[in-house]
Amino acid sequence: MSTTSKSPRNVLRVAYATAKDALPKYAHRFSPKKFTQHQLFACLVLKEFLKTDYRGIVGILSDCPNLCDAIELEHIPHFTTLQKAADRLLKKTPQTESWIKRLSQPQARRSSRSARH
Repeated sequence: MSTTSKSPRNVLRVAYATAKDALPKYAHRFSPKKFTQHQLFACLVLKEFLKTDYRGIVGILSDCPNLCDAIELEHIPHFTTLQKAADRLLKKTPQTESWIKRLSQPQARRSSRSARH
């Protein structure tokens, strides 16, 4: 049985939960705190999933309030906010390498491994 999802809402929720486990809430203690890194990361994953650009994902989020509700977004980020978040969050560092490995593992393998512990 496949665990891949074609539902944008499910992809968004899994990305949001993964980011909550792996990222600090804000990039810096003086961050504006309008969006969390978890929310921005989930938006970037959804952007890739839907194969759209930054302006496109902003439009989709504006048209689909249920997607915003899934990640507790109160405001739609400007497309440049997402661009800057991508530059910051998707840099190649040892930490992002571990996130990429974790996200690339099939869901079934991850859950069966955690059940053993």
